[in-house]
Amino acid sequence: MTKTHLEVDYDAPRSFVLSMESVHLSDEQFYRLCHDNPDLRIELSADRELVIMSPTGSKTGNRNSKINQRLANWAEDDDTGICFDSSAGFTLPNGAKRSPDAAWVRREVWNALTEEEQEKFAPICPDFVVELRSPDDSLAALQEKMEEYIENGTQLGWLFNPPIKRVYIYRPGQPMECLENPSSLSGEPVLPGFVFDPSEIW
Repeated sequence: MTKTHLEVDYDAPRSFVLSMESVHLSDEQFYRLCHDNPDLRIELSADRELVIMSPTGSKTGNRNSKINQRLANWAEDDDTGICFDSSAGFTLPNGAKRSPDAAWVRREVWNALTEEEQEKFAPICPDFVVELRSPDDSLAALQEKMEEYIENGTQLGWLFNPPIKRVYIYRPGQPMECLENPSSLSGEPVLPGFVFDPSEIW
């Protein structure tokens, strides 16, 4: 049967990639592109590839909400930094523009930015990032993204793979650590006192 415009292919990937190598897209143009397409999540790789992602499913959105809620609660009590949800974009030192599912930045780093830098895709790499794999996400692509964060200054990264209850931990100068259905995750020493229970999102 031929699909109509109302039908959705749920087996299709949630993202697609466009090469922008020969198009000199400025920071302002990229910002406006994202602003003009609020229903899409758009990233730009260091290799000038435009990654366009559709919204996640409701279950993934709920999982991400729980992660952000727990991080925000801790950040408010700790007060040494501020956190961001998946709608925030950052310009990494390598030029990539990424939007982790959750992120935290030390307050002194954030406060050193100008008002204009804070309003757009802040030219910093978060100290802590979280990526949450949805059913259609490529695990290999997410793992590459986590490695990119670490190479650009992130001190701690968590990659959640809910269907198999697995968490990948990333730290600079250390091999990736894979945990099978852990009972808790500690943010030490980057996030002192922050503990997350992965069972909340399984």
